[in-house]
Amino acid sequence: MVTLDPRSTALVLIDLMDRIVANQLAPHTGPEVVTASLKLAEAFRAAGAPVIAVRVERPGVAEQPPGSELVAEVEAVADEVVVKRTIGAFQGTGLHELLQGRGVETLVFTGIATNLGVESSARAAADRGYQLVFVEDAMTGLTEAEHRASVELDFPRLGDVAAAAQLRLG
Repeated sequence: MVTLDPRSTALVLIDLMDRIVANQLAPHTGPEVVTASLKLAEAFRAAGAPVIAVRVERPGVAEQPPGSELVAEVEAVADEVVVKRTIGAFQGTGLHELLQGRGVETLVFTGIATNLGVESSARAAADRGYQLVFVEDAMTGLTEAEHRASVELDFPRLGDVAAAAQLRLG
């Protein structure tokens, strides 16, 4: 069981955008990740903890590809939306300042892809001193092997890895 203080914890949802959720993913499907993330978001909001949704935009293009908006339900539950133009969510986005302004010390990550946007964001968060929690069943990769490498090899060095059912706010 991982107990979290809602006064100093934020849920960070990475790249839950229509075009990314629709990809062939493993070990969890995009819709499974969205469903698990939304369930967590409801619990975080009920406990008074912020929900931050992050989406990516391709730099230097006149128009973003179709499906570049957040899944509608994700956008609806987000307290804040951060737009990134790199793999990670911290570079040039103001995310760190936003979190500092809310007194956040612990980040709980979900999203797609485990070994790309989630891991890059987590490494930058760790460099900034945040405590990290990774929700294994609320993230997925382009392949199961990539997902497992992050979850089993990298994330335990950065923070706690848990299933959604193992999280407790309070």
